Amino acid sequence: MKKVAKRDNMIVYIDGVLDSAALTSLDRLLQDADFSDGKLTAGTFAKTVKQNAQLTDGNETIQTVRSIIDPALQKNPLFQAVARPQAIRPCLINRYDPGMSYGWHTDNALMGSIGSRIRSDLSFTLFLSDPDTYEGGELVLDTDNGEKPIKLAAGSLLLYPSTFLHRVAEVRSGCRLAAVSWVQSVVRHPHQRTILFELDTVRRSIFQKYGKIEEFDLLSKTHANLLRQWADV
Repeated sequence: MKKVAKRDNMIVYIDGVLDSAALTSLDRLLQDADFSDGKLTAGTFAKTVKQNAQLTDGNETIQTVRSIIDPALQKNPLFQAVARPQAIRPCLINRYDPGMSYGWHTDNALMGSIGSRIRSDLSFTLFLSDPDTYEGGELVLDTDNGEKPIKLAAGSLLLYPSTFLHRVAEVRSGCRLAAVSWVQSVVRHPHQRTILFELDTVRRSIFQKYGKIEEFDLLSKTHANLLRQWADV
């Protein structure tokens, strides 16, 4: 990994998950896509506060969209190192036009149907719209330090524990497009994931600077043994 993800407690910001070519392709696809009412994928209680449009499994465009996003996630070393995904739900594409928002809610603990069900350890939002093209639309997390509004550059991803209450602020103008999904991690506990990520970051940095020295081997052994102890597989 050439750079360290920007972190705020257990909230992680990863820049450049999608490059400009991928964003251009997605923009072209989504301009002509047929979006459905977002309430169709909301639970009983979330329906009362969800006002957006979604591109979901029933839409013929979604597979093409996922064929661009999924490989980018698989190839991103920071996403893989932080999330340690065992399973990722197929992403949904959300569109918020002026007046749309999504009130306070928490993500379901279990996602999918029997046979393909996962536990939601982490949630992510992959921003697809340039923040200068819309007003409002911040993703707001309810943290121990108060509400935290977040609005990232197109192609950047926010990864956070699914335990957070969160909302999407009302879009006042323009159009906000984003991909959202959920991850079941190999390591269930967020603090353990943080320790593993930090150890991995340090050992890779040592290798880049000094090669395969004794300290690198010791850190690699410790990292592997902790992962062996904590992995939920």
